[in-house]
Amino acid sequence: MYFIGLMSGTSADGIDAALVNFDTDSTPDIAATQHTPYPEEILRDLILLSEAEEGSYPKIETLDQQLGVLFADSVNRLLRTTGMDKSQIVAIGSHGHTARHDPNASKPFSLQIGNASTITKETGITTVSDFRTSDIEVGGQGAPLVPAFHQALFGSSKTNRTICNIGGIANVTYLPADSSQPVLGFDTGPGNTLMDHWIKQEKDLDFDTGGNWASQGKCHEPLLLTLLADPYFDQPPPKSTGKEHFNLDWLESFIDKTTEELESVDVQTTLATLTAKSISKAISDFLPDTQEIYLCGGGNKNRYLVSLLEGLCRPIAISDTSTLGIDPDWVEAAAFAWLAKQTLEGKPGNLPSVTGARDAVPLGKILTA
Repeated sequence: MYFIGLMSGTSADGIDAALVNFDTDSTPDIAATQHTPYPEEILRDLILLSEAEEGSYPKIETLDQQLGVLFADSVNRLLRTTGMDKSQIVAIGSHGHTARHDPNASKPFSLQIGNASTITKETGITTVSDFRTSDIEVGGQGAPLVPAFHQALFGSSKTNRTICNIGGIANVTYLPADSSQPVLGFDTGPGNTLMDHWIKQEKDLDFDTGGNWASQGKCHEPLLLTLLADPYFDQPPPKSTGKEHFNLDWLESFIDKTTEELESVDVQTTLATLTAKSISKAISDFLPDTQEIYLCGGGNKNRYLVSLLEGLCRPIAISDTSTLGIDPDWVEAAAFAWLAKQTLEGKPGNLPSVTGARDAVPLGKILTA
C-alpha cells in the first residue's frame, strides 16, 4: 500500500515528495521524503507566470512539460534512495504547481501544471492528478482539499481542533469533536507569500529564516489596518484565494498611499503581523469553538510568526502536527498520496462543507502506466 505524494506549493520553493505506506491500522507511515529545489531558470519562469496576465504567458506549455520531468525525476530519485522498485508503488498523487486559481470566475477553473502524462511515462507508475477540477465541476471552490485528509488523521472525539497550514497561502481546517457537526476549512489569506516576495525584492533572499529579519522591525499599524481592511478577510467561508490576489502589486499599492517613509524591515514585520492577525481573526470569527491549534507547512519554522500567533490566540494552545504523528513539513505531500488512494478506491476526496461543492466526489484524473 505504498503511494507517493507530490506537492509544489504557492511559495514555489520546490517539489516535496513523500513515500507513504497506508498498510497500517492507524496513522499512515511516511517511509521517506525528498525536497527538490527548483533550478533558478524554472523558479524565474514560475515567478513570471504568477505575475503575468491570464492567457498572456506564452511559455506555459513548455513549463508544464519541464515541471512534469522534474516531478518524475523527484519520484525516481526517491525510489533509488529507498531501494524500492516502481512495482511496489500503487500510484502517485501529484498536485502539480498552481498556475491560476479562479473559482469565482464566470467559468470557474483551477489550473495546475506539471504534466501528469510525462510523470506517468517517465516513472512507469499510475498517476492521479488534476484534483481540483472535479470539485469545481460540482460547484466547489476546488480548495482547500487537504481538510479531508486532516479529518481522517487528526480528528478527536474529545477536543475541537483546528489544523493551520501556513504555506504561501494560509488555510485552516476545523475538526469538531462532535462528529455530527461539519468539518470546516478555508484559506485565511497570505501565509508566507508576501514575506517571501518582500525579502526577495529588498534583500535578494528567498525567505526570512526563522523570521529573524521581521523580528528586528516594528509593525506599522496604519499599514497593517489598511491591509486588513481587504474585503477577503471578512468574507465568510467557503472561500479560497491565491497569489492572484495577495501579491507584491497588491501590497505596494497600499505602501504607495502612505505619506511617511517606511523602513523595509518594518514592512516585513507588518507582513508577519498581517499573516498572524488574519489567521487569528479567521479562527475567532469563523471557528470560535477551537480548543487546540496544530501548525504545519513552512510557516511553522518562522519562530517570530509563531510567537505572534501564540500571543494572539492565547489561551488556545498551539503545537504542530508532529505531536499528532506527522511531520509538519510533509502533511500536504502525504495528503495527495492519500487523495490518490481515495480516487483509486472510488471514494470522495472533497468535503462539501469546506469547498461549497454540491456533492462529495472522487477527485482527479487517473493515468494508468
